Amino acid sequence: MSKKILVVADSQGIIVRGIDAKLKTIGVDPAFSFPKVKDLSSNIPESELIIFCLESIDDKTIEAIIYIKDYCAENDKRIIVIASDEHYAHLPSQVTDRFVLNHFERPINMDKMLDAIESYLEEGDNTPKRKSILIVDDDVSYMSMIMDWLSDNYRVSLANSGMEAITYLAGNQPDLILLDYEMPITTGPQVMQMIKSSPQTADIPIMFLTGKSDRDSIMAVLDLKPVGYLLKSVDKKGLNDSIANFFASQKAK
Repeated sequence: MSKKILVVADSQGIIVRGIDAKLKTIGVDPAFSFPKVKDLSSNIPESELIIFCLESIDDKTIEAIIYIKDYCAENDKRIIVIASDEHYAHLPSQVTDRFVLNHFERPINMDKMLDAIESYLEEGDNTPKRKSILIVDDDVSYMSMIMDWLSDNYRVSLANSGMEAITYLAGNQPDLILLDYEMPITTGPQVMQMIKSSPQTADIPIMFLTGKSDRDSIMAVLDLKPVGYLLKSVDKKGLNDSIANFFASQKAK
């Protein structure tokens, strides 16, 4: 079965047709989408790689690239961006620093791009799929920091409320949930109860994040029987070690 690569552009012009033709020569099944979330949502599933021909920068383009970034984060995929240096510089750093495999200017060196694509696809065949983690926390800055700490080793997704987490879980199955114990509106325990009450999500392991270290608070956390808990004061090494130990214990069972 050939691998699918999605080409995103404002039109199916000469550049896109040229990319399609070249991709077919290496046994790849190219697909096309306009840079609109509605089009992307129906074309992006199962794509091994996304080639984004960035011809302009506006709100819709940024919305599309963030949608693609979220797909890449959840599925451990990458983006090739074809754009001028000026346009590329306007992309969010969270996209360019973590998810862009290569950036090519026009005129494109097709052979160089194909070499990059083939190397990426071959590497994907030999690399075990990374575990996925959903972080649920109303503190966006803390959540982003945790994501940065974990992204080298795991596929990380974010939800800044309990309801956003439930919506995410309707279409995704992470290997672990890091859940803030104390959140407004819908608390961590309430979110856990909703997750465990659904047959589709009941078996997803949940590890609590808590800012309180006193005995009564910890006992209240443990009474809910999560797979573990982490104090929010944990450092990068401690966080990665704890999660690695958890996955190792799961594998040993």
